[in-house]
Amino acid sequence: VGLDLGLKTFAVESTGKKHDTSRWYRRVEARLGKLQQAKKKRQVKTLHAKIKNRRQDELHKLSDQLIKENGLVAVGDVGGEKLCKTKMAKSVLDAGWASFRTMLEYKAIRRRGVYVVVKEHNTTRTCSCCRKIPDNAPRGVKGLGIREWVCSLCGAVHDRDVNAAMNILHLGHQMLGDEVP
Repeated sequence: VGLDLGLKTFAVESTGKKHDTSRWYRRVEARLGKLQQAKKKRQVKTLHAKIKNRRQDELHKLSDQLIKENGLVAVGDVGGEKLCKTKMAKSVLDAGWASFRTMLEYKAIRRRGVYVVVKEHNTTRTCSCCRKIPDNAPRGVKGLGIREWVCSLCGAVHDRDVNAAMNILHLGHQMLGDEVP
């Protein structure tokens, strides 16, 4: 399975299945702010621990399910480090991409599966049917709002995230030297 990690939807599989994030930090952000203003250090520490435990539990369950169901898991090399220096830092850190990828890696080893990280460059723009980049493909920051598009070369209709996940899976097979489906 190919996985496209994101912020709107945590992970999108190449099969079309979408996994939403629970956004644990964002849910309690206001409460956390009030506790910090009131200088309730112990309660703040407890709340941060709950957030961490809930996020870890969710990520463990999802990674375990993905490894059990699939022999190959290909993930794009999401640049979380660079995104942590932008306005999206809280959302990126709340998603927990790095820990999720680590979990996938060691669970794949444990279950004798294959885990591959591929370069994600142009996976959203490349058509997963004809494997070419059409002129009308979403491009740049303005293109982030476009969630569905039609390939001008072959006429295929694409969901942005599912298309990227399918291209990631294709790149994963290429890296392993497998016959590409």
